[in-house]
Amino acid sequence: MPKKVRVAVNGYGVIGKRVADAVQAQPDMEMVGVSDVIADYRIKTAVGLDMPVYAATAAHAGQMRAAGIPVAGALPDLLEAVDVVVDCTPAKIGAANLDLYRQHRVKAVFQGGENHAMTGHSFVAHANYTTAVGRETTRVVSCNTTATVRTLTALKDAGLLVKARGVLIRRATDPWESDHSGIMNTILPESRIPSHQGPDAQTVDPDLDVVTMAAKGSHTQNHLHFWTVQLARRAARDEILDALRAVPRIALIRQADGIVAPNSTIELMRDIGRPRGDMYEVGLWEDILTVDGTELFYTYTVDNQAIVIPENIDAIRALSGMVTDATVSIRRTDETLGVRQDFLAHPRHAQGKTPPA
Repeated sequence: MPKKVRVAVNGYGVIGKRVADAVQAQPDMEMVGVSDVIADYRIKTAVGLDMPVYAATAAHAGQMRAAGIPVAGALPDLLEAVDVVVDCTPAKIGAANLDLYRQHRVKAVFQGGENHAMTGHSFVAHANYTTAVGRETTRVVSCNTTATVRTLTALKDAGLLVKARGVLIRRATDPWESDHSGIMNTILPESRIPSHQGPDAQTVDPDLDVVTMAAKGSHTQNHLHFWTVQLARRAARDEILDALRAVPRIALIRQADGIVAPNSTIELMRDIGRPRGDMYEVGLWEDILTVDGTELFYTYTVDNQAIVIPENIDAIRALSGMVTDATVSIRRTDETLGVRQDFLAHPRHAQGKTPPA
């Protein structure tokens, strides 16, 4: 059996804990340990799951041990035992870790809170997997950017896209921290047009003609995107839907089924048994999508806590060089995580159309 890629996760928060679980589900990866500076219930959960815990800094090791956490060592010790580290630390902290990763000759996957210039490569699996193969680092783009790239490149790959203009209604904060931050009884427009998601999508695919506007809403779960797209030619609605179905990790949902808002998708994910109620797919409303001549209008919801998890798994494979074919990695990831294109179909008939691994 081929050697497994040994993986560490630095930062066991909203993204980190999900990446760690996803790594453990991969037959070709070994989850060696997680690292953090916290000493509360979040890292104690990792201990309860028999996951080796390391202190990200020597200064925090004592606090963690005092809280009863069995610290296996320091972050440098963990890095000596792995091939790839996934940095899920808060925005801008990852940049400070880059030199440490290089010192230990460990390849590193960063998150969308870091700058594109730091890695020189931004990642969405189906769009540019090949260019990440064997690299030292890459950056998995943010939840909103990931969804933007998935849907727009689906149209581009079908020869349908000229330009796209999007409005994003973002959740105010992550659900776990809604007790100490957030927006109430208002909506807060972002101060710049374009908002950062459009230019960020162009770091993955520079040919996208995309402009985004955004606002933060007074809710804590999921984002909503509204898109107006100029098509290259007149296209039937079914052709648009086929183009979207051709790209992995886009699931068509329907208001006619009672899936009328983000809360519906959250409940649905729980009902179909998703860990933490996570939705890895873009949930795009099939019965809202409208074509008028050469204009296309559609809307979808994005699970800000989960959509980037499969991308992180594929990024690990790409950097390690263990899988050079994007379709093979994507299929492997999607099968282990149960990614689907139709949530209400039987799972055996709801998988994506990527070739088998």
